[in-house]
Amino acid sequence: MNILVINCGSSSLKYQLIDMDGENVLAKGLVERIGIEGSIIKHDTTGKERVTIEEPMDDHKRALELVLQVIVDKDHGAINSMEEIGAVGHRVVHGGEEFASSVLITDEVMGALERCIELAPLHNPPNIMGIEACKELMPNTPMVGVFDTAFHQSIPAENYIYPLPYEFYEKYKIRKYGFHGTSHKYVANRAAEILGRDIKDLNIVTCHLGNGSSVTAVQGGKSIDTSMGFTPLEGLAMGTRSGDIDPAIIPFIMDKEGMNFEEVNNVLNKKSGVLGISGVSSDFRDLEVAASEGNERAQLALDVFCNRVTKYIAAYAAQMCRIDALVFTAGIGENSGFIREKVCEGLECLNIIIDKELNDIRGEERILSKNLGGPTILVIPTNEELMIARDTLSLV
Repeated sequence: MNILVINCGSSSLKYQLIDMDGENVLAKGLVERIGIEGSIIKHDTTGKERVTIEEPMDDHKRALELVLQVIVDKDHGAINSMEEIGAVGHRVVHGGEEFASSVLITDEVMGALERCIELAPLHNPPNIMGIEACKELMPNTPMVGVFDTAFHQSIPAENYIYPLPYEFYEKYKIRKYGFHGTSHKYVANRAAEILGRDIKDLNIVTCHLGNGSSVTAVQGGKSIDTSMGFTPLEGLAMGTRSGDIDPAIIPFIMDKEGMNFEEVNNVLNKKSGVLGISGVSSDFRDLEVAASEGNERAQLALDVFCNRVTKYIAAYAAQMCRIDALVFTAGIGENSGFIREKVCEGLECLNIIIDKELNDIRGEERILSKNLGGPTILVIPTNEELMIARDTLSLV
């Protein structure tokens, strides 16, 4: 079966067409600037040259129309007709407490997604727009929603309840939800495959490190704790997000700077993290270059980031009593040997020892530790699209 995977942002759309018989990518692409002047599709069909389409796209429906056209195009496409698409898998950021697993999309599910908008006002609306556009263009094709939050619904209450008046949880569902769940699930399962062991017997810490970053404790194949919380702002210091801070800082800044809530919220989400500390960039590649040239604030930003990752790994080692595998993934985790080495430097007390020669790689799947009796350290490039396609296949 061929499955089309859709990931809609507010003005972008990523897609992959995957043949699930061999889990081979037939085509993939990126649509940018939907609803903005200069709309463009960059499309790649396996074995053919890239196609670029520059055409106005006022909304997600028009973008998807053009995507489907290029997928079946006789010169540039990957299949002959739309009938060869057996199902569509949609990435949905937030499923709240309503979804602990992927689901076939029904009218009832759409209603639940609408109710979750207040929990993810920036992400869920474009996800919903993508689903509605696909339903209109492909009314007879089954569709599945795969939620970033679903993998973390196994987290026990003592790890997801905040120490606030309990009525806030009862009334507003204020609790830890966690994000990047599809990525954490994929790399944890892949680590078990690489180690040749049943995931039910393993304690794994997965580190999804990118501009947005999170660390998850995976015990027996289930998430039992994760660093992101009610929103993706909690946890690690990130590209532009503050991560964990004393909450009393917020009213203090509002008072001293004369800011309203929207302004301070913008600072915490878009002007903090390593960008805020360094004053250089939110891109870790720029920070590594600046630090190597003697920029002390860039070095401090990297130190803060790595220190936070190390602390979360150590905390999850304590929760699970042991770690069998430590996995690095996503843009930074897959490509920065410097970050991986610095994170592991603080974990030698747990017998987490990285091999510097093995660590000299970018974007490759590899074991980075020698067999010294400690946890196995791995780099595993994430593949959220394949995880979405697998869930979709299992449901349809």
